[in-house]
Amino acid sequence: MSAERLAIDAALPRLVELATASASRPVVLVDGRSGAGKSSLADELAPLLDAQLVRLDDLYPGWDGLEAGSRAVHETVLAASRPGWRRWDWARSVSTEWHEIDPDAALVIEGCGALTAANRALASLGIWIELDAAERKRRALARSGDEFAPHWERWAAQEDVVIAREHPLALADVVIAG
Repeated sequence: MSAERLAIDAALPRLVELATASASRPVVLVDGRSGAGKSSLADELAPLLDAQLVRLDDLYPGWDGLEAGSRAVHETVLAASRPGWRRWDWARSVSTEWHEIDPDAALVIEGCGALTAANRALASLGIWIELDAAERKRRALARSGDEFAPHWERWAAQEDVVIAREHPLALADVVIAG
């Protein structure tokens, strides 16, 4: 299967069409590297689908937790009999309150590591967002530079590992130029 390619500024109507075409309960995975535009796209897409929004930033257990957050999407959000997720408190470095997910309502999951083979098998649409490295870094550091700057390389190395193992671009139904 070859992914459909869309420009970010024209993507939303087509994404809604694709997400709802074959699923009574759309489950959409939005993935890409840090700073690519995942959160912005998910913020616009979720209301159009009347969907719950799960952000992996709320699941990652700290700066070394990309793989654990990705697994949590499968284990507690997508494949669980009582779906939900436990929020990570970045300031205190602890898991906190449980958030239940309505298993009958549409769902958008966004974050690095969302689009894995295991997660894609349980979703109706996989989206990968591409953007060049310099612009991604500029965006990410403009958004949360003081917190993120010391961890940029460390996080990028984790992205490299997950991307090499999972091949999210090959799993995507849609590739968006961010």
